[in-house]
Amino acid sequence: MTKIVNHHILLLLLSLLLNPFLAIQQGTAQNTTRVTGNNKLKIVDFSGIESIINQKSDTTYIINFWATWCAPCIKELPHFQKIHDKYSNQKIRVLLISLDFEKQVESKVVPFIRKNKLTPEVIVLNDPKSHIWIDKVDKSWSGAIPATLFINNKKRAFYEKEFEYNELELIVKGFLTD
Repeated sequence: MTKIVNHHILLLLLSLLLNPFLAIQQGTAQNTTRVTGNNKLKIVDFSGIESIINQKSDTTYIINFWATWCAPCIKELPHFQKIHDKYSNQKIRVLLISLDFEKQVESKVVPFIRKNKLTPEVIVLNDPKSHIWIDKVDKSWSGAIPATLFINNKKRAFYEKEFEYNELELIVKGFLTD
């Protein structure tokens, strides 16, 4: 009887130790979070942001798709930071979805966030199936960046372009007044 109990305990311990390796071997995607100074940086597949994109809330979400290698993206990011700061006491939430490769998070994304003092939530979208999720964001999206989705329970607007601050704020005000 003692041998059987010891055998079961050994099997249980082995399964607990091997569980992370089994998940990797089976190819299951695991969303992770890393700390970047004052912010937490989430690394997710599309399922990690799909609920936000499809939400129906009285909060207006401004979801900007960008990358550190995209010059127009870098140029407009201060405008999103300014919107985040200016409208922080209202039902506005800015999300910055980085399309940088996961292997560049520590070498490029984290230093970029720190250098530019970005305080909106940054999420790294690590999902190679862009041919599937791009249409789920917006059917008109070619996949080019920068791209921005504005969404709340009354309106949805998608733009595949670089924004100047004034036009970005005009859209935000339009979402707040409707």
